[in-house]
Amino acid sequence: MNLEQIGILGGGLAGLTAAIHLASKGFSVTLFEKQSYPHHKVCGEYVSNEVLPYLKSLDVDVFSQDAKSIDTLQWTTLNARTTQIKLPLGGFGMSRYALDNILYKKAKALGVTVICDTVTTINFNAEVFRVEAQQQGQFTFQYVIGAFGKRSTLDKILNRTFIEKKTQWMAVKAHYHCDDFAENTVELHNFNGGYCGLSKVGTNAVNCCYLSTYESFQRHKDIDTFQKTVLSQNSHLKDFFNRSKLAFDKPLTIAQISFEDKPTIEQHILMIGDSAGLIHPLCGNGMAMAIHSAKLVAELLIKGIQQKKSRHEIEENYTNLWKQHFSKRLKTGAMLQKILLNPTASKLAINSVGKSPWLLKQIIKSTHGKPIDVC
Repeated sequence: MNLEQIGILGGGLAGLTAAIHLASKGFSVTLFEKQSYPHHKVCGEYVSNEVLPYLKSLDVDVFSQDAKSIDTLQWTTLNARTTQIKLPLGGFGMSRYALDNILYKKAKALGVTVICDTVTTINFNAEVFRVEAQQQGQFTFQYVIGAFGKRSTLDKILNRTFIEKKTQWMAVKAHYHCDDFAENTVELHNFNGGYCGLSKVGTNAVNCCYLSTYESFQRHKDIDTFQKTVLSQNSHLKDFFNRSKLAFDKPLTIAQISFEDKPTIEQHILMIGDSAGLIHPLCGNGMAMAIHSAKLVAELLIKGIQQKKSRHEIEENYTNLWKQHFSKRLKTGAMLQKILLNPTASKLAINSVGKSPWLLKQIIKSTHGKPIDVC
């Protein structure tokens, strides 16, 4: 076994970024992803500019690949109240289909071994991880990073506590053709039971991703009916659907989205991205947090392996760093979730945000970080 060999379970933003960082420093990295590249994922596809210095340090230029620069947020309520603000840091819009594929190609160019297969077993014994893949068999690693997203069969394999709890949330995502959508704007539109985000992510492509409670969705027979009868009660969303054309064969969905607390270390696996903690999508910072967590874990492993630090010390340092950078953001997201699940509090909060640009800016600041420092 190569003592510098690192396994990464999951090839989304967090997993690919960690692989690139580690491989660029000469480490042997094997990444497992059950789907082949490129592919779409249910995601808001808005990324805070706080990650741009870090991506640049990894030689990843998103604007060379049709990313859209975003500096404005428009928020609307069900009663058509509209608030528009300039985003404190701004961000960019880019499809996961494109962004993940850029990172995948970069990882491959750096020598990362990418295995498109499903991991079925993970065991840790005598300081060695043994990972079993469905088609490719067994692999051994000194360290394993968990980057398998919001909800995975791997969570069940590891008997993670949150996976046993039913949740009230589901998400739907699709791209639409819309010629006149403002490239510099991300829109958030409230509807009964949830909210919908819109942003330009490519040439004539607008990402539409919404989060809804099951209670709201299950009253209707399908996605099309739900959009026409519930989302379209918001006049801004009705106008968007009327002037746009679906670019996908059908929308993508994900169920049982959990915002429960998740351990950053699970059976000695270092968790990053949504595997370590999922911020409420209303905060618009999940993609940036995934990328930032990859930096944290990569730097700790590089330093820890080079300095021969104990596994316990690396794990403890990572847990502390995660809390330092993300715990306040997650608490704010959890508070927003509780408000949204309470009809009375939700209506009051949504209308308050609609009346107050200052309050909207404060929420954004409390859920986003400063530009990532790159040494």
